[in-house]
Parts: sequence; C-alpha cells; structure tokens
Amino acid sequence: MDSPRSTKRERSHSPERDLLTPPNGIDDHVSKRMKLDIDNACDVLNHATRVLAIEAEALAAIRNLYQTDNSAQQSLLDAVQAVLDCQEKRGKLVVTGVGKSAYIAQKFVATCKSLGVAASFMHACEAVHGDLGDIREHDIVLFVSYSGKTPELLNLLPHIPASTRLMALSSHSHFTACPLLHSRADSILLPTPIPEKEEISFSVSAPTTSTTVTLAVADMLALTIAEQLHQTRKKEVFARNHPGGAIGVAYREVVKVDVEVELKKAELEVLELPSPSISGSDDF
Repeated sequence: MDSPRSTKRERSHSPERDLLTPPNGIDDHVSKRMKLDIDNACDVLNHATRVLAIEAEALAAIRNLYQTDNSAQQSLLDAVQAVLDCQEKRGKLVVTGVGKSAYIAQKFVATCKSLGVAASFMHACEAVHGDLGDIREHDIVLFVSYSGKTPELLNLLPHIPASTRLMALSSHSHFTACPLLHSRADSILLPTPIPEKEEISFSVSAPTTSTTVTLAVADMLALTIAEQLHQTRKKEVFARNHPGGAIGVAYREVVKVDVEVELKKAELEVLELPSPSISGSDDF
C-alpha cells in the first residue's frame, strides 16, 4: 500500500490536474479571459488582418522610397558596387546584429550563401570575445540595427579596422545621422524606415513592422547583388548550393527532363543505304 506522502505526490502530478493548470506565466483570470475573447471571432480576425495591412503599407512605403528617393537609390547602387568589388577581391560580407536584428542578419547571410555571395554572420556579443577575427582584408561589415545606436554594435566600432568599409540597415535617411556610421566618411546606409512606430500601430514596441521592412530590404540587396554577380548563371548557382529539400528535388527533376530531351535530340538515326548493284552488262 502506498504511503500517504507518495499518494499526495502522484495526485499533484496527475494528468487530470495538468489539464486544469493554465500555461506557465498565465494565471487563472487571464486564462479565462483568453477563452472569452476567442469567442469574439470578428474582433480577433479584424485585429489580425489589421497587422497584415499595417505591414503591407510599410512595405509599399519602402518600395516607394527606393523608387523615388535619389539618396536611397544612390545608397543602394553604392552598396551593390561595394559588395561586387569586395567579392572580386575574395572578400565577404560580415553581417552583425543583436536581438531580433540578429535573426534578420542570419537570414540575410543564409540567402547570400545560397545565391553564391560570400557572407558570414557575426554576433555582436561574441565578436568581442574572439569572433572579430572573422574580419579580414577586403571584407565589408554590415550592421543590422533599426535604431542605429545599439550599444553592443557601437562597442565594436573601435575594434573594427579603419580600412574596413561599413554599411548598415537602419531607419535613418543618411549615414551622417546614424551613430554607427557617421564617423567614417565612406560608410553606406540603406534606409529601412517605417511609416509609424510599432508602439503607435500595435500599442507595444515589439519589433514587427520594422523587422519586416528590414528583411525586405535585405532580400532586395541580396538578390540584386546576385543578379549582377552571376547574371544568367544565378539559377544554376542557387541550385548547386541548394541540393536539399523540395527545392533541390524540383531542380533535379527539371535537370533530368532537360538531359533526357537533349539526349533524344542527340540521337542520330543511321539510314542503311542500299549498296549499288554492279553487273558486267552495265555500261561505263
């Protein structure tokens, strides 16, 4: 027979009790409110689609900026040319950030690698503990920071060689206004502003619209560089670097079909011609 203590312990961990326990960090009052609010489907859906509308407007605004603003356009051209020069000299893009911006930086690096653009991610905190050694001659350091004044990134500036070119994805309109760049005259800023602060849009300052816009500009930069770097070979380079997953399978199927078509074209039908009949009665 179980002791009273063991029985009590088993009851405290029974499945029935677990089902009644709200998730960690949510008390009973909030848990009940969650169940009540979800019944109001219209409010939930309206709020959700409003988020999409706000982010879509921000993307439309950033597209308009790069279509109409001379300064933004020149910055993009300068950035593409700088990276092309860097790649030609066997340099790479060293992309760094912290927090949500670090995830954007990692995604950008992953996209660059798949497109055959040499790049690496350097976490700002790890940089001062040895990862600064990743920066080599002809490299470019690209900061991802909406505010342009992230302390962990500012702390890196004294330790980055003066010969290393700096770039940033930031909300500022000119590099002279960005604390990460203003001290170096050859710096390049790619603006990533949003129409209104997230605190105003969503009543919370969580990086959402700003990270969406930054990611879009990062994709724009990666794809534009790849287009200029590889031109007609861009698709081939991507396929070579991405043999896995559904993308790799789809590419192999296309290649297989193309090869079979070419082989069929190469098949030559050999016609057997009749030998001429020669007889003694033929006149010459």
